[in-house]
Amino acid sequence: MRVLSLAPTSFFNDYGCHVRIFEEARALQAAGHQVTILTYYKGNDVPGVEIVRTAPTPWRSNYEVGSSRHKFAFDVLLALKLWRELSRRRYDVIHGHLHEGALIGSVIGWLFGVPTAFDFQGSLTDEMLQHGFLRGSGPAYHFFFRLERVINRLPRLIFTSTRHAAQTLHKETRGRAIVQYLPDGVNHAAFRPDVLKLEERAALRERYGIAPGEFVVVFLGLLARHQGIQQIIEAAAWAKSAGHAVRWLVMGYPGVPNWQAVAHRAGVGQEVIFTGRVPYFDAPRMLALGDVAVAPKLSLSEGSGKILNYMAMGLPTVAFDTVAQREYLGSLGIYVPLGDSQGLGARVIELLNQPQRRRQLGEQLRQVAVRQFGWDRAAQVMIDGYHKLLARALPADAHTAVQPHQRRDRS
Repeated sequence: MRVLSLAPTSFFNDYGCHVRIFEEARALQAAGHQVTILTYYKGNDVPGVEIVRTAPTPWRSNYEVGSSRHKFAFDVLLALKLWRELSRRRYDVIHGHLHEGALIGSVIGWLFGVPTAFDFQGSLTDEMLQHGFLRGSGPAYHFFFRLERVINRLPRLIFTSTRHAAQTLHKETRGRAIVQYLPDGVNHAAFRPDVLKLEERAALRERYGIAPGEFVVVFLGLLARHQGIQQIIEAAAWAKSAGHAVRWLVMGYPGVPNWQAVAHRAGVGQEVIFTGRVPYFDAPRMLALGDVAVAPKLSLSEGSGKILNYMAMGLPTVAFDTVAQREYLGSLGIYVPLGDSQGLGARVIELLNQPQRRRQLGEQLRQVAVRQFGWDRAAQVMIDGYHKLLARALPADAHTAVQPHQRRDRS
């Protein structure tokens, strides 16, 4: 089967959405399928995956992560590139990521007779609110809210990263779409507790000014407000005021200077270490520096794939209590009420003072990650979904007569 992965973003960059796109593509290729990723012109190439990029806009060569007015122009260019790509090559399925990918793929794909699967990773309007692109009222919000509802009803196959989203979309589409739960996965061969030898771990900790014997709390992700970075800083300030010596290793981008300034104003400029961007392929080594991980995401609609990396690394995790975070951590998570910074700090300190509990939780979390969240399982969910989608897209008398890749010949 030939799959066109439509990614309306500057693929590849080192954060969750891009990791999902990349690992899904690799998992499908490992299962014997062909995958091409169509994305914006800017981004980093990754080994082993074919990437097709749009032309750049003539008036802007750089653009920011997340919601931006410039994305409208980029999405027009993406639609034009998709048209050209479908004109020159045969594809069996378009795998549209995010709402823009679902909309563009559904409209252009319909013109070429190629069905679209929608990889739903969270609410469009919620993301725009979190990034400050919209306010929670007014004409713009209501327009995008209605647009989101329309897009949700376009594809006939929807993959969701959480069970909660699957249930919501099943009701919203009234059974017209196949809705399948497709959780994020983890490369547990790369993310493993023994990725660093003891002397390598000690040397890497020293590089960041972490003394032998100091406890380290790790976070890896996008440094956006809805990821709970403010709450991490506040938790660090509470822990310091309570007399606990802890280092907080906050890994990611953008906005590092701004967050450093926030940490200094809170009195924890030394305790909170901002590393900046960590390449995805270096992430296991950096996470191996931690004793405990935190997942303080504030968004109620997005998945939280970073938790699976923590789990595979055997890192006990303190998380804000949301449906998405419970779906991964289950009874093995340490939960704090949403937005409770002091609670976050208190549960971290409590866990750091219980070495045996940390060890047991880490071992159990690693087992769950390996058993339930490998990318090979995700590939099988996608492949099964594609076959159901193709069966719906073809006439009834062609279901057994036509195989994927035989439905048209445009090359």
